[in-house]
Amino acid sequence: METSGKSLNGGQILANALVRQGVDLAFGVPGESFLPLLNGLVDHPEFQFITCRQEGGAAYMAEAYGKLTGKPGVLMVTRGPGASNAMVGVHTAYQDSTPMVLLIGQVGTDMVEREAFQEVDYRRMYSECAKWVGSIDRVDRIDEFVSHAFHVAQAGRKGPVVLALPEDVLYMSGDEHPVAPAHVVQPGLDIKAFNEAMKVFTGAKSPMIIAGGGNWNRTACDSLSAWANREGIPVATSFRSQDLLDNLDPIFAGDLGIGANPSLVKRVQNADVLLVIGERLGEMTTAGYSVLSVPKTKHTLIHVHSGPEELGRVYRPDFALNCSPENFCTALGGVKMGGNHDSNDTKSAHSEYLAFSSPVTVPGDLQLAQIMSSLPKSIPRDSIVTNGAGNFATWVHRFYPYGPFKTQLAPANGSMGYGLPAAIAAKIIHPERVAIAVCGDGDFMMNCQELATAARYDAFPIVFVVNNSMLGTIRMHQEREFKSRVIATGLTNPDFVKFADSFGIPGFRVSKTEEFAPAFAKALESKKGALIELILDQEVISPSKLLSQLGK
Repeated sequence: METSGKSLNGGQILANALVRQGVDLAFGVPGESFLPLLNGLVDHPEFQFITCRQEGGAAYMAEAYGKLTGKPGVLMVTRGPGASNAMVGVHTAYQDSTPMVLLIGQVGTDMVEREAFQEVDYRRMYSECAKWVGSIDRVDRIDEFVSHAFHVAQAGRKGPVVLALPEDVLYMSGDEHPVAPAHVVQPGLDIKAFNEAMKVFTGAKSPMIIAGGGNWNRTACDSLSAWANREGIPVATSFRSQDLLDNLDPIFAGDLGIGANPSLVKRVQNADVLLVIGERLGEMTTAGYSVLSVPKTKHTLIHVHSGPEELGRVYRPDFALNCSPENFCTALGGVKMGGNHDSNDTKSAHSEYLAFSSPVTVPGDLQLAQIMSSLPKSIPRDSIVTNGAGNFATWVHRFYPYGPFKTQLAPANGSMGYGLPAAIAAKIIHPERVAIAVCGDGDFMMNCQELATAARYDAFPIVFVVNNSMLGTIRMHQEREFKSRVIATGLTNPDFVKFADSFGIPGFRVSKTEEFAPAFAKALESKKGALIELILDQEVISPSKLLSQLGK
């Protein structure tokens, strides 16, 4: 291996290795366990370390970076407690197939297995939610391990990789062994299998496509849209993958998420050939594996996925293609449908989506559906809308028509607290774009401290806090399963407007629908973002049910 001939300490070698991988931004909370790495980054003035207020928020920001850019989001945290806090973002990256590289300080190699201060065995800790966990135990192998990490994070089904950094190795002197940036290795197309599968698909009478999951890029999305429009094939998206198609695209049939359009579910179930691209067909997309029967669906199933381990894992497809969405959708351009299908089905599917996403009226002065559906009149189509988890998200998913690729940042693993950090990351990456975080009150409070990060880096999103003073999703399930036996779901909240003001962020409290438009107009004009508190009656638990109607 080539060496630079200059002796450096491990922290400097690691910093240089990261920069050679194209990393110029990392999120984290500094810790004494990786001080030599931070010291090494001082030599790279182009490198920006985003200091967050808690490792969970930092992890979400790194995950959002990976989603938005397609490059690994880099996260740096200290050992033990820092690593534990970061776990939530790593799990999100794993289930969302998002590339990430987590660097964790570790006790020195001379103290391992003694339960030293803050010592954790990261291989055991992260074994269920990382593609690979390594420990750099020799200074002369730093470049090798970094190269391996960036290759693994971006290969096949993308995901998180964890590298432990023993403290003594970071202080050791050694030689560099420079390595070029990692290849992005994605599976190609088996032409024979593709031709056999598409022969069946092109002869279908009621064909349907489900697109979703990670590993998509703009080229794949554009190729799919162009082909499906040309051939008249309806396309649905999986849970929280709505921005793979502009929702106003005439081929868009809606999303298969929580509370999916019954017409769409029926359409999927009645398809004779189902083409699934990029989506694992997980629990949320299949409504608890009920939309499609396990292990063999009644359809002819063509399953395309970047990770071979997912093919046949739950559903036994008729055709299994280990291929990236880009390679598959590019090949679709040469395919012609046989004419057996009715192209009017595509128009019907889109009309059903439009009807389902039309605002509904619920009791009370605040109409969330109307507010969400009104947003496109005021913001560009490339605006980025983020959310965490909770019933409040149903309103934005159903009634807001997402724009094109990478206008939605939402955790497919249903993780609370994601929306605010993700929106801050979006403003750091794309300061020119509108970023809106839609949060519930319980959801927002999980990472509300990251408003300090927004203020420090002048990365101010617009934040909606849907406030019903309770953990609405859990309360809904309580009422459904154990009528009127309520415990643990009530919340005491701060004054959200004053909280925002403490960071120099304008705040607005909206309790009536007509109050929203002027508040939102001021938010869009603000150079400091805004927080808009939306007061929601507890009875309004979802767009289709009232709280008092549950359990009957």
